[in-house]
Amino acid sequence: QVQLVESGGGLVQAGGSLRLSCAASGPTFSRYTMGWFRQAPGKEREFVAAISWNGARRYYENSVKGRFTISRDNAKNTVYLQMNALTPEDTAVYYCAADQYGGTGLTAREYDYWGQGTQVTVSS
Repeated sequence: QVQLVESGGGLVQAGGSLRLSCAASGPTFSRYTMGWFRQAPGKEREFVAAISWNGARRYYENSVKGRFTISRDNAKNTVYLQMNALTPEDTAVYYCAADQYGGTGLTAREYDYWGQGTQVTVSS
């Protein structure tokens, strides 16, 4: 099965930046839609960003547009989330996910594999 391992989370001051990485193992990574979701305490898991298999199509939740950038390097089986201008509202556990069927990746139920998450905490 596909395994996903996130890294790069941590504590950062408001206005700062972090880059999350998600390393994948398993077959046909290059054809997967990849996504990032996040979940804050007491809230539902929400969509953050998604990227198509070739990087041609990218989608973002409205609150992160212009601040976050999703990218991928298929040769390294890795997807990234560059997060700039962070605010305390971005504090959450961030999860990497893979959709093996190449959908648009805008909803959690489309995804087949999930990482265990990495904590991002933004102080004010």
